[in-house]
Amino acid sequence: MFGEQEAVVVEVKPFPLHGVTYYDVTVVFPDRSVEQARLGPEGVPEGVQAGDHVMAMRAGNMVVSLRKP
Repeated sequence: MFGEQEAVVVEVKPFPLHGVTYYDVTVVFPDRSVEQARLGPEGVPEGVQAGDHVMAMRAGNMVVSLRKP
């Protein structure tokens, strides 16, 4: 699957790696499927937190970035 799909952020865990903050994020989709992704700072909107509605960009059935609608 390729493209964007609406999702809700369940959890965001930032962690520093070599001076850059990366994020382990968990999102739930309208069909109640849950996915986890490890994203770089360019793939996560600033200030995103649990409960936020986002658009999840998916490529090859993996979440590759999030953006606020």
